[in-house]
Amino acid sequence: MTNASVMRWLLLMAISTLILMLMAANFGAMPLSMRTLLRAPLSDMAWQIWINIRLPRVLLAVLLGMALAVSGAVMQGLFRNPLADPGLLGISSGAGLAVAISIVIPLGLPPLLALWLPTLAAFMGSLVVTLLIFSFSRLALGNLSRLLLVGIAINALCGAAVGVLSWLSNDQQLRQLALWGMGSLSAAQWPSLLVCAVLILPALMAIQLRARRLNLLQLGEEDAHYMGIDVKRTQRQLLVLSALLVGTAVAVSGIIGFVGLVVPHLMRFCLGSDHRWMLPGSALAGAILLLLADTLARTVVVPAEMPVGLLTSLLGGPWFLWLILRQQRGMNE
Repeated sequence: MTNASVMRWLLLMAISTLILMLMAANFGAMPLSMRTLLRAPLSDMAWQIWINIRLPRVLLAVLLGMALAVSGAVMQGLFRNPLADPGLLGISSGAGLAVAISIVIPLGLPPLLALWLPTLAAFMGSLVVTLLIFSFSRLALGNLSRLLLVGIAINALCGAAVGVLSWLSNDQQLRQLALWGMGSLSAAQWPSLLVCAVLILPALMAIQLRARRLNLLQLGEEDAHYMGIDVKRTQRQLLVLSALLVGTAVAVSGIIGFVGLVVPHLMRFCLGSDHRWMLPGSALAGAILLLLADTLARTVVVPAEMPVGLLTSLLGGPWFLWLILRQQRGMNE
């Protein structure tokens, strides 16, 4: 695919994202329309719902969709493995466990620090698990089955630890933990959106600046080293940035699975394997996917709300099975 074709794809996706943002902000338990908003004064309840409830949620869905999709693309590039995913490898579970600890065992911090505590805890949890997985990947020499088994073990251990914390928690903490486990954007507010933007946007830009080096890593560590890349430093930087994206997303919305697995694959089919184009394409496609999933979650069972993580899992589960069967068929042939 030529650069001009890729640019047209990215432009179309960017326009589609903007249109979906406007549409998603008008859907919900109380339908709104731009005509109604333009005729109403700013003090009207419709404007208050649109500005203080709908708009932060839509922007948060865009940010988190970008974060999860790009982190999945980075993981697949680093491990040179199409099935690498923050959820499957246990990174999301590690972040979720750290957040659960911060919920059940509060430290009595000032309000400003308390606002950042879940994000910092999720970042540390995701970073620790990411480093463990990366160490195991080097020991396993890229063996997929071993990596998946390690991810299953980490998911099981973190799930058991979260279960213990749930047993120790009170009713309010238990509800928070339950929402985290299913994934939801219902807590979207301007302060949490600001925290996410401060962390996610610079991380996305930093990853994009390393897209060429990520391309060279696909050739192998030795070849990348001979081409002038500091392999160890680049790997550490990408791991930290990916952990920051996953940790921030989990801290705000809980565990939303399979976005980091499905989106990079679709973009690799559509845009090719060049990360200079695949990373921004994954960011836009992740935003579109999570926007659609969250809009469905808010509207399909009105006035109740379905956890968005359930919808992404319903989509990602069959996709993951298809990938496994596709790889097995390729091995048999």
